[in-house]
Formats: sequence, structure tokens, C-alpha cells
Amino acid sequence: MTRVLMIAYHFPPLAGSSGIQRTLRFVQQLPEFGWQTAVLSTHTRAYERTSDDLLAEVPAGTPVRRAFALDTARHLRLGGRYLGWMARPDRWVSWKFDGVRQGLQLIRDFRPDVIWSTYPIASAHLIGAALHRKTGIPWVADFRDPMAHNGYPADPLTWKSFHAIEQLAMRDASRCVFTTPGAAQMYRERYPEAAERIVVLENGYDEESFTSVKPAAMASGAGRPLVLLHSGIVYASERDPTQFFAALGNLQRSGRLTPADLKVRFRAAVHEQLLRDLAARHGASEFIEISPAVPYREALAEMMSVDALLVMQASNCNAQIPAKVYEYLRAGRPILGLTDPVGDTAGVLRGAGLPDIVPIDAVEAIEAALPPLVARWRAGDTVLPRTDAVRSASRRGRSEAMAALLTQVLGRT
Repeated sequence: MTRVLMIAYHFPPLAGSSGIQRTLRFVQQLPEFGWQTAVLSTHTRAYERTSDDLLAEVPAGTPVRRAFALDTARHLRLGGRYLGWMARPDRWVSWKFDGVRQGLQLIRDFRPDVIWSTYPIASAHLIGAALHRKTGIPWVADFRDPMAHNGYPADPLTWKSFHAIEQLAMRDASRCVFTTPGAAQMYRERYPEAAERIVVLENGYDEESFTSVKPAAMASGAGRPLVLLHSGIVYASERDPTQFFAALGNLQRSGRLTPADLKVRFRAAVHEQLLRDLAARHGASEFIEISPAVPYREALAEMMSVDALLVMQASNCNAQIPAKVYEYLRAGRPILGLTDPVGDTAGVLRGAGLPDIVPIDAVEAIEAALPPLVARWRAGDTVLPRTDAVRSASRRGRSEAMAALLTQVLGRT
């Protein structure tokens, strides 16, 4: 059996990020396709929140090493501040040093055929590049999403460090992997010399996780408000709900839609005060329900039980698709997409037969769309994801594609 060393910050027992699922399911499923896995991650102190609910899903016997790591923002703050260079390219850059040491030990013990590192923690690629350079083992850089692009990161020095990592990967990695066609095309244009090594491997959902849960019970009765759920992090820029809240406030003031008709639940949003402040500013507080994070399977059960699901993605992320969208598809509920109609997120929704897509930054369009949409949902006139689109988004299929990609790196196909 061939072997791959996987370098990932996002790994159980980290809690509160859907980014865990990509690495965890590869670790679970790659052995079915001939690849044994080992994992290099950070010490758990580096995680802001932890939960044991996914630890049992790491296959017994999987080698997992955890490098010494600190979160600059929490552990190295003095007087409420920290030096910027200590958090470039990210707040967990301290794991790079012990990560290389632990990685070399893992390579001696585990003897991997390929090294794989995964963003969005950019320092993982620094470790992958260093181990590749020291050992000559082929390296696959899993970018998932674009790193340095217009306006992101906002800090110019952090942007410069991201750009340098991109250049390093495009030069040295055997494959550079993205989760959307738009991101892959962006990088083929940016780095034409690496175009043949840039590939797409989308995110997905884990079928076994869904089949192990039952939808949560919902209150019945025609008098209750419908529940529209956003499950996951809300960002001030990339998933800005400002115009959505403004539309809700306008609708309530005009009487076209009231909190008795609709409740918008934000589950595990992280930036909860941002939501409260924006909702209060726009007169939408009575529509909004802010709920804490729950274990992964409880979150899936909730997705399957609510009246509809909400995805938000701004036009500055047109080449990105929230990983949660694939779980939304499997949950089998109506989906409202507040996103740029020409972006990749809208493309996934349309590809699944879902027509309810409204620009996230267009107050009037949101105002016009919501009342008839809520009325349709209330009447049971719903459009659900197409079965074939759901089936094709399974993570098992993604793991099979990952195994084929790793085999190609070794030149065996």
C-alpha cells in the first residue's frame, strides 16, 4: 500500500470549522483506494475551541503527530497587542519549526510516498515545502481557495507573505489543488508555467455522517415562523449580511414580512456581536436568532429539519464555494443563495436545480424575493436539490479522485 503524509491544521479535536471534514474524510477513506495516511497537525493548545465528537472518526492506528504551536493572538499578546511579524503568514506560524522536525521523524518512521499540505492555514504549506526540499518526496499543495487576491489579505505584508508561498508552491509542488473551477482558472492565468499541474478537487459531504443521524424535531403548526438556517461562520466581508438585514428591516416596517413569518437562525456564526449590531442598526433584530455551536452530527440533523437553508457568499469570493454548501445539498431542504449570480457558488446551486439566487449586496432584490419565497415555502411549493447532483457531491467520490491524483504524482498512471 502506498502512503501519504497529510499536513493539516484543521483536524480533530478542533471545533467550529467545516474545514476539518476534507482532511478527516481523506484519512478515513483513502485506505479503501490503496493509500495509507499519517497526519501532522498542531498541538491542541493552538485551537480556540475543541470538541471530542469527531475524534472517534480518526481510524485506529493512524499515526498522528502534533507539533508545538501557539496562537499568536492568544498566547503572545502583551498589553492587548502582538507584533505583526509574529502572525505572518498566519497566527499559528510557530508550528512551522517543530512541524518540520516532527515531519522528518514521521517520514523516517512512516516512509510516505507523497507529502500533502492543506490551506487555509498558510503555514502548513511552509512545512510541506520544507519537508519536500529536505527529502525530495513529491509534494501536493492543497490550496482549496485562492490565497493572495485583490484586497485579501488586507495587510500588505501578510499579502506579500501569501504571494511568496503561492510562488513557492507553483514552482515546487507536483500538483496545486483547488476546490472550484474559478479558483483553478485564476491560478492557471496567474501562473501559466504551472497550468498543467493545477487541478480541481471539490469539497463534498460525508454520506455515513448523514445516515447516522435523524432530522431534529421541529415545532409544527401553521402559526409558527418558518426557520431559515445559516450554519457556520459569518464573515464581515466575504459573507456580509448587511444588505440582507437592511431588506428584512424594510420588509418589517412595510408589513410585507414580519418575524411571525420568518426566523433567520445563525448557528455557530462566531462573529455573533457583528450580527447583533448589524441587525439592531437595520431594525431586523426580531427576525434574527443567534445559536451556539453544536456537535457535528447535531448540526447535520438541524440542517435536515429546518424549513430552508441560507448560503451567503460575496462577489469578492466568486472563485470560492463554502464547504457547507455540499452538506446543504445532502440535507435535502430548499436553499436560498445570497451570492453573485456569476460566481462559483451560484453555479453549484444552479447545477443542483436550485433557482433561488439573489445578489447578496442588492437590498431591493432581496426585498422583492423574500415575501413570495416565504409564501411558497409556507405552501409547500419547494424546489429541492436534484438527486444526481447530490449523489455526485459525496466525499467518497472525492477520496477516490484524490487517490487517483496521488497515483498520478507517482507517475503510475
